[in-house]
Amino acid sequence: MFSTGDATGTAVPLAVPAGEARSTHASPLIDPFGRAISYLRVSVTDRCDFRCVYCMAEDMTFLPKSEVLSLEEIDRLASAFIRRGTRKLRLTGGEPLVRRGILDLVTSLSRHLKSGALDELTLTSNGSQMARFAEPLFAAGVRRVNISLDTLDAERFARITRWGRLPQVLDGIAAARAAGLKVKLNAVALAGPDGNEDEIEALMQFAAAHGHDLTLIETMPLGEIDADRVDQYLPLSKVRRRLATRYTLADLPHRTGGPARYVQVEELGLQLGFITPLTHNFCESCNRVRLTATGQLFMCLGQNDQADLRGVVRRAGSDDATLDAALDEAIARKPKGHDFVIDRRGARPAVARHMSMTGG
Repeated sequence: MFSTGDATGTAVPLAVPAGEARSTHASPLIDPFGRAISYLRVSVTDRCDFRCVYCMAEDMTFLPKSEVLSLEEIDRLASAFIRRGTRKLRLTGGEPLVRRGILDLVTSLSRHLKSGALDELTLTSNGSQMARFAEPLFAAGVRRVNISLDTLDAERFARITRWGRLPQVLDGIAAARAAGLKVKLNAVALAGPDGNEDEIEALMQFAAAHGHDLTLIETMPLGEIDADRVDQYLPLSKVRRRLATRYTLADLPHRTGGPARYVQVEELGLQLGFITPLTHNFCESCNRVRLTATGQLFMCLGQNDQADLRGVVRRAGSDDATLDAALDEAIARKPKGHDFVIDRRGARPAVARHMSMTGG
């Protein structure tokens, strides 16, 4: 059983879920285009303590607890994917560190690292709670985290996140590094008067100075956000061309299992990533699926098709065969690619759900 942790938030040791000891290795999950599904992203909550302008509306209605997967159910579903060949597991949100009992979940899932069934257990965060959680996360087996940092200007940070405080996030980044966690900073590239186009080089220099990697991300047309995405959209092809006039950008073959393409910025000693769902579709090598906090499996971030795994796991109990059949049926529907586009002809987002629902 999962506990809720002690009064300090420290994870309490968990028992292996019933039925896992008798589970056997099953065939890997292969989609219709021959891509092995080796990467699962799990949103543990739709809630967040920020309201970033590219991610959420300012006034959000969050899910009732009855619709959200329990920690036991998340563990059960993640473990089923690991048994079917998932080698990388990323916990996301919303903000995953606001989920009560998150360290219990991380500690439980880390048994798959110890067994060798999982190569990496990692987490994406806004950094607001990282100062408190960095050391326990490292102790539980996490070795790398992604932290969002769109600006180094405190006033701009407050405008972009609406509710966030930059010093709190910078303290979290420093705590992660001090705890031994490798930190990759993520920055959404934003145009417009409240954007960060003029700060990209400052973010690169900050990352390099502190030994972090940096990945730039194009804004994606997901969810109503009280803003016009056309005004926010900054193509990274334009950013890269501008950077190339000042820096030597050497393409790297490095892959982390995600959609980023990397260059080495020679003058800074920085590994810089570009995630470009709009200017350069990354679907041909997609090896990932996303599980929402409600147990809906999205085979593609840019499509609406989903499979209800919450219903399956709540009906199936410890029956691996039933769950395996549901996974097979879902992966058989994974599309070749997404249909993201941002233009002024479409007033509504390409996908209605918010980014916080699927965790990016």
